[in-house]
Amino acid sequence: MPIAPAGEPERYVRLLVSDRRHAGLGVGAALLAHAVEETRRAGVRLLRVDCWAGGGGELVAFYERNGFTPTDRFLSGQWPGQVLAQRVD
Repeated sequence: MPIAPAGEPERYVRLLVSDRRHAGLGVGAALLAHAVEETRRAGVRLLRVDCWAGGGGELVAFYERNGFTPTDRFLSGQWPGQVLAQRVD
């Protein structure tokens, strides 16, 4: 399922992957902080990302801890997904 455009200028995190051997070291959070800064530098006020929403929602919770708010849920086949957004000032 394609994600609907936001209806305003946005930046979208298309892929964020870190090695699980480095879990808990803040690598993912640092990458998201960089995405926020790049969004700000571009003069854009909306940063969005989508992720897998299964498995008890741990990945959604990770994005929430990093300043994102859940918006739209979706299914891609059997794959449950969640779109999240963050306003950048």
